[in-house]
Parts: sequence; structure tokens; C-alpha cells
Amino acid sequence: MVVAWVIILVVVTVGHRTFGGTYNDDFSLPGSAAAQGAALLKAHNPGAGGQSGQLIFTVPSGSITAQQTPVENAVAQVRKLSHVLAVSDPLSQATTAKNGKTAYATVNFDVNPVSLGTDYVTQVDNATAVARSAGVAVSYGGLLGQAAQPKTGDLRSELIGIIAAIIAALLGFGSVIGAGLPVVTAIIGAIAGLGVLGMLAAATTFASVSPTLGVMMGLGVGIDYALFLATRHRQLVMDGADPARATGATIATSGRSVLIAAATVIIAVLGLYASGISFIGKLGVAAAVAVAVAALCSVSLVPALLGLAGGRIDRYHVRRPVAEAPVTRHQSGTDFWRRYAHRIGRHPWLAMCGGVAVLLVLAIPVLSLQLGHIDAGASPESYSSRQAFDAISDGFGAGTNGPLTVAVQLDKAKTSTSSQVSALSSALSGALAKTADVASVGPVQPSPDGAVLSVSVIPASRPQDAATRQLASTLQDTTLPRALAPYGATGYVTGSLAGQLDFVEIVSQRLPVIIGVVIAAAFLLLLLSFRSPVLALKAALLNLFSIGAAYGVIVAVFQWGWGGSLLGVSGKVPIESYVPMIMFAIVFGLSMDYEVFLLSRVREAWGRTKDNQLAVGEGLAATARVITCAAVIITCVFLAFLLSSNVVVKMLALGLGVSVIVDASIIRLLVVPATMFLMGRANWWTPRWLSRMPDLLEPAD
Repeated sequence: MVVAWVIILVVVTVGHRTFGGTYNDDFSLPGSAAAQGAALLKAHNPGAGGQSGQLIFTVPSGSITAQQTPVENAVAQVRKLSHVLAVSDPLSQATTAKNGKTAYATVNFDVNPVSLGTDYVTQVDNATAVARSAGVAVSYGGLLGQAAQPKTGDLRSELIGIIAAIIAALLGFGSVIGAGLPVVTAIIGAIAGLGVLGMLAAATTFASVSPTLGVMMGLGVGIDYALFLATRHRQLVMDGADPARATGATIATSGRSVLIAAATVIIAVLGLYASGISFIGKLGVAAAVAVAVAALCSVSLVPALLGLAGGRIDRYHVRRPVAEAPVTRHQSGTDFWRRYAHRIGRHPWLAMCGGVAVLLVLAIPVLSLQLGHIDAGASPESYSSRQAFDAISDGFGAGTNGPLTVAVQLDKAKTSTSSQVSALSSALSGALAKTADVASVGPVQPSPDGAVLSVSVIPASRPQDAATRQLASTLQDTTLPRALAPYGATGYVTGSLAGQLDFVEIVSQRLPVIIGVVIAAAFLLLLLSFRSPVLALKAALLNLFSIGAAYGVIVAVFQWGWGGSLLGVSGKVPIESYVPMIMFAIVFGLSMDYEVFLLSRVREAWGRTKDNQLAVGEGLAATARVITCAAVIITCVFLAFLLSSNVVVKMLALGLGVSVIVDASIIRLLVVPATMFLMGRANWWTPRWLSRMPDLLEPAD
């Protein structure tokens, strides 16, 4: 089996390097106003369509017009590059700042420049070198700025997370091999999962955050699953079982729990396809691939390595080795958790209400949740996109970083003459200029065939502000219909920013659908696993509290700005539109991991004793240590990604880290036992039809 995994690693690594694709963000929504407008421009005026970026030219002193020759030469060289549809004149009056130091050109591409890789950015660098050699600073905005962002990865975060995980495992269990084995297998699983994802990226488009998300999930659940298996195996060996038989018993019992937990996570993240948005669904696929490979690695490679270690697994240790708390004899750890469970059993209402109260307080900021798109103003100052954003903001106003394009399809019957087209153009310009939060309106430009008009609208607010989102909505729903109705024309608000705003709107509308689908799917799987409607429903509902708490924390930190600067975030930012969806699916799935781990042991004890109080106490005593340590370890892995320069990754890292530790401490070790004590034997009620279903958790004889 070890040799097989070595071969798997070699194959997927070579395949990734040979056939692997690239990652970029595609927020397009077929059928949306922005998509229809973009298609209209592309069909009638290719130079005004496509996907746009900006070239920003800045001089430290003097006037940018004094550098007319090198700037124009740079623009001419960019026009010659492949995939460039058109480049505007940067030295026109509209694109030259009043202070005379900054000018910008809009570059339209026939594809997203992010998908073209770093080699294409190098070509742009070479084309604009003539301006730089004359002392003009050149930075890139829009999609071109995204393409130019450093591809540094998150290796530092991964290393720190792994080191923290090893330390936590050593402190928690004492055994060097017992702590190192889960980390090693998780790394192998994460690398294999990343290779598989890279090869899939060659066939379809995955978001830029996908590989980081895959590594986070692969390391997190990989350590969880391997640790759950290793600790049970080690406890059986400590209790005198033969190592080979202990491995078999571990896979027959805990291995089933691992597969059910992994299936729950996979179902949860694939539920993102219920949004109907390909971009969101593929993020779920990225997470599902990582989890599936991690689970496969856990139930195949972990037992192989346990077999190699044999009875020597605890030979090297930094403290007295411990594993799960045994149910056959007393140890100090067992007694502590039994006493803890007994105290909760004596005051279940107090424990449940106290835990829920803490979760509700953490969730309060959710009431002011604002979804949006994070602009380049939140990027590190060393990034070209941030330099371009600041230069544009200083010279023209923040809204210039997010221009909106209005595309108008003419009605030939009502605009057959030049005077009619002129009248429509005047009416359109006037209506746009009078709309609230519009800073400026460019000239109305006809397409070469005269069938389409286009005009640029500059908002007064920055791209990520709620006012800009409202402006785009007002233009599409009110301004354009009123101005164009007398002429029979149809208008669309389009452009990169408009596409992102449409995306935010659709995501906001479909988030409740995702929540409903994921909860329903997880409920059905837990129902079949534990054959208890009460336990399945309780688990599904309680997980909403941990998710609410995680949402509240990221709103307070990023949207309210409470400590955001400590994480390297510049100012207050909205919550990236798709982050709540991704977080919900992942957090729900991970929460189910701990639920399955805990309830599987409680159910085993119930099967032996038929005593609910005793079963809850024994299940908690057997799993409390491993759940707590696993939660600390996976939290360390997630929080290490706060070092990433990507603000979206920071959001996911903080939200996932908080949710895991809250779920394992408050919900799994406080609220769940309290509710199980309150429900008594009702926990184990099974309808007659359900009792005839196969028992997924019961090992074969």
C-alpha cells in the first residue's frame, strides 16, 4: 500500500506539471444583463467588448503630457500583442488627471488575461518598458492587475500550519509516531488532491482560490481522519490487542465513521451546485476532490503505516502516551470526562442555554452582513493592482476604478435617421448624468455598423461600496428603461464590475437555497447512518449555530474593521459574495465530522448498555480528547492561512478556524451532550420503516 501511494504521488505530480491548467475567476452569469450587454458589444463592436484592464502611467513630478512620446510608444506596442482588441488613448482629456501626473488607457482583451498566465504579463511588461525607461511608472488595473499579482502561493502558511499541528498533536497525545503519522498522511493526501485538481483545471475553469481551498481542506480533514483512526488503534494496542487485529477493528468501526463523515462533507460542498452558478459549484468540486482523496488516503495508507509501526507505535514519546479514553478501565482522563458528562447531566438546561447564549452573542454581527466584491484597494501596497488603484483614486476619484459600460441596442424602425440617433444619444447622456452617484459620463459611441451605442459611466463611489451596487441596479432597472422607451431601444449595464455586481445579487438570492439543500442532504445521510430522526435533526439544526458564530466573527473583523489591520487588511471591506456559501458548506460538513465521531461512540455504548445517561458519558469520555485535539490541530492549520496576501483566503481561514473551535468546544462538548440528556431515550427512537434499512455503522461479523 505504501508503494501504491508513492506511485500515486508520482503520477498525479507529473500529470499536474504536464497537463495541469490555470486558475482564474470567472464571474460571468449567462443570461444576466451584464452578459447580454457584453455579448452585444462583442457582436457589433469587438473593440469595445471583451474583458478589460487598465494601463496607468504616472510621473513623480512634472506633467504626464511631457512624456507623450514614450507613453504613446508603449500603447502602440501593447496594441500589437495577441488577444488585445483595442487600447484607448491615455492622453485624452477624459483620461488625464487634473493634477497632470496620471493618465490611463483601457485595454480590451478577447479573453480574461488572468487565464493567459505570467508569460503574457511579461509581454505586457516588455511592451511598456519604453515608458518605464523614460521615468514613467506603469501599473496595471482591472483584470490585467489581477493577472500581474505575484503567484507566491501559501507555502509559508502551509508550513506553519503543519508545524503547529505537530506540536498540538504531541502535546495532546505524547507519542511521536502517533502525532507524526496523521500529519504525514494528511500531507500526502493534500499533495495528491492538489495534483488531481490541477489536472481537472486543464479541462474546466476553477476559481483562483481553489488550490488554496483544496490544500486547507486536504490538510484539515486529512489530519482529522487519520488522527481519529490512529488514536483508536493506539488505545486498542494499549489495552493489549494484537496490532494487526487492532488495525482491522479500527477500520471496521472508526473507518466506517470516517467514510460517513467524508461523505457528509462531500455532499455538503457539492450542494453548492444548487446555487445554479458554475463558479460556486466548482469551488465545491475543488473542496470535494480534496476531501475524497484525504479520506481514501486515511482508510488505506493510515492502516498500512499502523501495521508497519506495530507494537512500537508509542516507543518514542515526549510525555506519557495517551490515546482515546478506554471504556473498560478508569484513567485520570476518563474520570475527568465522565465527571464532566455527569455535571452536564445534572444541569442540562443550564448547559444548553449557556452554550446557545454564547453562540447567539457571537452571531450578532450577522445582522449587518453586507455581501460585495473586494476591490484592489484591499491588496498589499506592493501589488501593481493596488498601485494602479491608488493612482486612479488620487487622480480621478475612486469610482474610476470601477467604470460601468452602458450598451444600447437600437430599434431600426424608430432610429433610422442620424437625427433620431442623435436625439437618443442626448437623452441617454442627460438621463445618465442626472442619476444619483454618477460622477461623469463619457461620450456616446456608435458601433461600426451603427446598430449599437456604448457609453462609459463613472460612479462617484468606489467599486466595493454599496452605493455603486445600488447605482448599477438603478441604471438597469430605472434610468435606461425610462430614457430609451420612447425610442424602442434596449439598454444593458455591462463591463467587468457590472458582471461582478450581478454575481453578488444572484449569490445573495440563492444563499437560502444552498442552506436548505445542504441541511436536507446532511439530514438524510445522518438519518441513514444513526437511524434516529431526533439525532439527525438535532445535528442539522445545531450546526447552524456554529455557522452563525463564524459569520459573525468575519463580519466584525473584515466588515466592521475590528482588528482587520492586524491581519494585513487595508480598511473595512465587504464580505466577498461567495464566501458565506463556501463557508456554510465546509463548516456544515466539518461540523458533521465531529458529530459522527461523537455519536458513533455514544451509539456503540448505547448498543451495549441501553442506558442513555451511561452511553452519553462513555461516548464523551472516549472521544472528548481526540475531538478537542483534532479541533485545535485543524484550527491551527486554518488560521495559519491568515498569512496569505489574498483577503478572500484570510476570510475563509478565520471563519473556518473559528467555526471549528467553537463547534468542538461549545456545541460538541456542551450543547450536544446537554440536549441528549434532555431527550433521553427519544434519542434512539427509530421508525419501523427505518429499522429495516441497512446499518451503515454496524461492522460485519
